[in-house]
Amino acid sequence: MIRLTKTLNAWGTSGFEDVLKAEVEQIPADQLPLQQALSTSSHVTDSQHNVRIIAVADKEAFIQVTAGIFYSGVIAGCSCADDPTPVDEQNEYCEVHIEISKKTAEATVTLLVR
Repeated sequence: MIRLTKTLNAWGTSGFEDVLKAEVEQIPADQLPLQQALSTSSHVTDSQHNVRIIAVADKEAFIQVTAGIFYSGVIAGCSCADDPTPVDEQNEYCEVHIEISKKTAEATVTLLVR
């Protein structure tokens, strides 16, 4: 479960987007829908992902965010000694919808566009 406590605490302040960006960038890649969004590679790497806030909406019980995530993937080979597949990271991008509960700071992240 993802909990964005610092983001909720920053809600309504001028630093909200910076706190949100930093907190989402700390979420492990396997807790985000990055694998489903791959378009040029086959496996998400552990490299740092970068977040860009696109839109924020204030709803009664939730803060709704649309964000773009830049991250890296690799084309996984067969791990054979003579495997010709290079282990070069490929740039990937997707957009997600983040919904943050104003009561609990629990957040759900849903893939929008890859």
